[in-house]
Amino acid sequence: MSEFWLISAPGDKENLQALERLNTVTSKSNLSYNTKFAIPDLKVGTLDSLVGLSDELGKLDTFAESLIKRMAQSVVEVMEDAKGKVQENLLANGGLKEKMKCLKIDLTSFVTHFEWDMAKYPAKQPLPSVVDTLAKQLAQIETDLKARTAAYSTLKATLDSLNQKAKANLFTRTLSDIVNKDDFVLDSEYLVTLLVIVPTQNYIQWQKTYESLSDMVVPRSTKLIFEDKEGGLFTVTLFRKVIDDFKARAKENKFTVREFYYDEKEITREREEMTRLLSAKKQQYGPLLRWLKVNFSEAFIAWVHIKALRVFVESVLRGWRLGDESQAGPAAALTSVLRQLCDVWTPGEFSGCAPPASKEVVHQAFARGSELRLQTPGRSGSCQHVGCSYGYPWVATQ
Repeated sequence: MSEFWLISAPGDKENLQALERLNTVTSKSNLSYNTKFAIPDLKVGTLDSLVGLSDELGKLDTFAESLIKRMAQSVVEVMEDAKGKVQENLLANGGLKEKMKCLKIDLTSFVTHFEWDMAKYPAKQPLPSVVDTLAKQLAQIETDLKARTAAYSTLKATLDSLNQKAKANLFTRTLSDIVNKDDFVLDSEYLVTLLVIVPTQNYIQWQKTYESLSDMVVPRSTKLIFEDKEGGLFTVTLFRKVIDDFKARAKENKFTVREFYYDEKEITREREEMTRLLSAKKQQYGPLLRWLKVNFSEAFIAWVHIKALRVFVESVLRGWRLGDESQAGPAAALTSVLRQLCDVWTPGEFSGCAPPASKEVVHQAFARGSELRLQTPGRSGSCQHVGCSYGYPWVATQ
């Protein structure tokens, strides 16, 4: 599992001192691995707008996380026969430098080498415009996700239902895939072929007694056409007028007549329907998986930008604060170190411009859902954090 923290801390313009000091302290106990997390100088605007954005970004953050989890789960469901390869399909491609857009970027690498996408989210635009762009992008992805996965899910559910019927026991399973025209006497005014379910332990008894269960049973007309672990499906031919008597006698001997009428058109229709559904699923699989891969990447990249915006806005608004007191283990140790470091950084007045002019520390937990954690595993027993100092962030792995 991987965990990331975004931390805004006071320091010089390049934040080298803040990062160096954190590296010095955390490296002693191997608490974290720290890297810069680059946030550009963004337009702050008015205090009222920042207060509104703080609430809006919180909701957008939750929505983005939920969307990403749903998309990850959709990838798992679509790749039902290749779940071992799910991780390599949940990436953040195109999120780093232009020359690296053709590479496969795993989620951890994207976060630890984050670069603000100036083309999609221009830093010169007012913050509300940037947030609105992110919100519209994610809303469109969600709309498309619902439409695309609904069609595929309906198709998959129909196929699963048919496959389930084909795997059921002899009393309920579909018979279209196991019976043939040659197994039946058809178009006869007097004769009819029945299907009888015989328990495995009663095969010998069936062979010895079926001809005498009723009058007018055709001798040597039985044939085993299918069997499972519980029993076999036998045919038997007899005169139509003794059907009821034969059924009653068969039941007394623990043989069950399966109600079935061979309709060649219906059998053909069922087989063609299965073929059509399998073909349709195969045709949808590739385009849907490609769409999920591309848009998962887009949604994840947008989510990290939202995290960056939250750190930025809260750095200006809320001043110095650190994690709650209930933390334990590596998180508590790292928080303690941050407190000790920040004790010598006295929060001061800020001018209302970008965080480089502020004197605050903000700790925002960046916790992932279980699906995403599977996609960005850190070292065994490690904990990864992302630190943001003065809008020029860094990442820490413990």
